[in-house]
Amino acid sequence: MSPLAGAAPGNAYAAFAARFPAPERLFVENHDGRRLSYGEIDPWTARIANLLAALGLRPGDRVAGLLDKSPEGLLLYLGCCRAGMVYLPVHVELTGPEIDYILRDAEPRLVVCRPDLMPMLRAWEREGAGRHLLTLDAEAGGTFIAALRDQTDEAPVAPCGAADANAIVYTSGTTGKPKGAVITNGLVVWNAIALSEAWGMTRDDVLLHANPMAFGLFGTTTPVLAAGAGMKLLPKFQADAVVAALPGATMFSGVPTYYTRLLAQPGFGREACRSMRLFITGSAPMRADLFDAFRERTDHELLDRYGMTEALIITSMPLGGPRRPDASGVPLRGSELRVVDDAGVPVPRDIVGMIELRQPFPFGGYWRAPEKTTTAFRPDGWFITGDFGRIDPDGNLCVLGRGSELIISGGFNVYPKEVEAALNALPDVVDSAVIGVPHPEFGEAVIAVVQLAPDATGFSPDAARAILARELARYKVPKRIEATTELPRNTLGKIRKNVLTERYAGLFTAADAMKS
Repeated sequence: MSPLAGAAPGNAYAAFAARFPAPERLFVENHDGRRLSYGEIDPWTARIANLLAALGLRPGDRVAGLLDKSPEGLLLYLGCCRAGMVYLPVHVELTGPEIDYILRDAEPRLVVCRPDLMPMLRAWEREGAGRHLLTLDAEAGGTFIAALRDQTDEAPVAPCGAADANAIVYTSGTTGKPKGAVITNGLVVWNAIALSEAWGMTRDDVLLHANPMAFGLFGTTTPVLAAGAGMKLLPKFQADAVVAALPGATMFSGVPTYYTRLLAQPGFGREACRSMRLFITGSAPMRADLFDAFRERTDHELLDRYGMTEALIITSMPLGGPRRPDASGVPLRGSELRVVDDAGVPVPRDIVGMIELRQPFPFGGYWRAPEKTTTAFRPDGWFITGDFGRIDPDGNLCVLGRGSELIISGGFNVYPKEVEAALNALPDVVDSAVIGVPHPEFGEAVIAVVQLAPDATGFSPDAARAILARELARYKVPKRIEATTELPRNTLGKIRKNVLTERYAGLFTAADAMKS
């Protein structure tokens, strides 16, 4: 049964508001001490909805937020939900051309931005009729807040259907131009409720939120709303600030890089984590040694989950069962997952194939790209994720990487995650990226780029290859291992393999084929 018990959600704001706790209960505590109760959400979002209408926006129009994390930024999203607008979260650390591409593609009617971004966005405002540009800073100042003072605190909730757009979220763009995924009201509400159930969230939980604003709505903020829980906001991830803010929190969610940095903090351990109930990881592979070190240091096991822009969170390791660093758990209640071969036929457990899923409320396709939407779904409604993986004998999904990252070397399939796991277990290796580059004989050659620890001494690529050759089939062993002090990452911490592929594309020449 769906976590919605058969009811199709309409307006996401109405669905969340129906689950709010008593008005005096805390929703958000900001890092500077500002607090927002659940009872304050309704008048604030009413004012926002009235402001949007006063600016001439109508349900279905897009509203972009280029903002630092703040209670007011979260209210902007909820106000858009209430008014039936489509929210467009844009990360403030994207470059000017990246932001310009998203705004031109999505065509928002209103952009609410951090004040220092105003000069860059003036050209966007002037280029089209009916465009509006307002500012909002992290201290609740700016023209957006000033404009709300003239609005009343009562407004209707716009009628919406489960299939209507709630947000457009652009893919992280690690392999090319980002695509706008239309996230529907149904998907937002179902996913939030399913996650809150899967993670055992209650109104007594307090989630410490250190993720970026643009990536911190779905899978973080929305499950809190679904559970009527509370949040503590940090402006960004800083390991010492997280350790200081842990007391009183019960949950934390972050990418593996965050946990590496936390373990480097002398004050991070059992005492700092005394109030914590759950640590969640995801968005990138988890190292086995990091998983073990975290458990030994804190008495907590990290809980992995698997998600993607188009489907939000897809699987989670069971709350009460054993957890592993190489598995991402089972599908959320109400959804289905399968692994298929090239013909779309499901394969047995432990056989690698393409991951596909079917959710009760699927995403609404790619913004203004019907051909991409069509190819993303099978005729029977299964969504083709583009990721490779397998389902282990216990029923847990093990993700091996993007289909676009599959390396075919000499006719053999090489899944990067398998090689990266072996590399990450080597001394002095902090992280690694395995990619395929053109090779005149093999078609593609497997190469690895490893990030070494600052104090690394004596790392030998040849010695590393010799160790890997004892653990992996010969065709999986990288033909070259390149060392670096830092791997290129996007704003979510994912390694930008497209940058590495371009950097090392000319590594092998015809002369190399003669030596192979």
